[in-house]
Amino acid sequence: MNFELNAEQQDFKHFVHEFVAQEIRPKAHHVDQTKEFNWTAVRKMGPLGLLGLQVPEKYGGAEMDSISASIAIEEIAWGCGGTALAISAHNGLGLMPIVAFGTEEQKQTWLPHLTSGKNGLSSLGQTEPNAGSDLHGGVSLSAELDGDEWVLNGSKMWLTNAPVADMMIILALTDPENRRMSHILVPTATDGVTIGKPEIKMGLGGSPTSLVNFDNVRVPASNLLGVEGRGLNQTLECLDGGRISIGALAIGLAQAAYEESIQYMQQREAFGGPIARFQALQWMIADAATEIEAARLLIYKAAWMKDRGENFSTMAAMAKLFATEVSERVCRNAIQIHGGYGYSSEFPVERMYRDTRLMTIGEGTSEIQRMIIARSILGRY
Repeated sequence: MNFELNAEQQDFKHFVHEFVAQEIRPKAHHVDQTKEFNWTAVRKMGPLGLLGLQVPEKYGGAEMDSISASIAIEEIAWGCGGTALAISAHNGLGLMPIVAFGTEEQKQTWLPHLTSGKNGLSSLGQTEPNAGSDLHGGVSLSAELDGDEWVLNGSKMWLTNAPVADMMIILALTDPENRRMSHILVPTATDGVTIGKPEIKMGLGGSPTSLVNFDNVRVPASNLLGVEGRGLNQTLECLDGGRISIGALAIGLAQAAYEESIQYMQQREAFGGPIARFQALQWMIADAATEIEAARLLIYKAAWMKDRGENFSTMAAMAKLFATEVSERVCRNAIQIHGGYGYSSEFPVERMYRDTRLMTIGEGTSEIQRMIIARSILGRY
């Protein structure tokens, strides 16, 4: 297939890049240090379509193809990893389940509200203290039907966007005997919902993540999202798309670190000239350029397969695995190129390295991706 971006995609890439350069990148250090959410930029994203990348236009979204959505997340990550994670989670995990499985009433109620930029964002609650990679066996948060209401009890952790969200999609155990789960829409302002303080994390300060407790939380029975008992399957379907987004995010961080490295190598002098003349550092740049390009093409291929309606699960796993591990190498080498300065928060590569460290964990660890890929390959034989 031809992976060359069409004119519309190229124009969109340039447009988002310019927006990020003006509204996001200059504030990345401040956001990282203060943990303040960049509402100023996010509010402006609504009218630009960045808060509803693949939401149909009739519900207030931009209805973009998956490659364009990946471009947007990569460019935002080029500016700030934390902000990019918040927008990635909002688009991929918070909105797409509603687009894919919601009723017409649910779509009309929530999608225009969440894509406008005037309100809060969305969040998906799946992980629990004992349920990370093992969602099937670890989820204990319960949702019981009491008349015409669901009653939720339990806790979720690592909810990206919870402190800045107006709505959460909660994966809840609705049939404990058969370990069947369902998705329940829960407005964050509902009585009994307690959102904890944002977690203190290694990086991604611009992306608030919290523990959320549910104490006899009551929502209408109509807040069931999709088919009762199919919540885990629905989650896994959304994670496939989310892996493309996280891979794109990792590429954005790698691209930024790569560019910082080139600039530093040309300016920094040692032993009588710029360090760019040293072969050991040149090889790091050569490897970075090659691997970033390869990772980006894998992401584009997974996105292309998704839009064609093909089974893209394995390709998404491959793309996510490769892109996130490439990003970690590139950001690590960027610090090495900067020497002692790279270890200082005075230079942005230190932040980029901390930010990219989550990418091989979130949306399925590298180990889980390898299991998915291996099982797919071996299953063919």
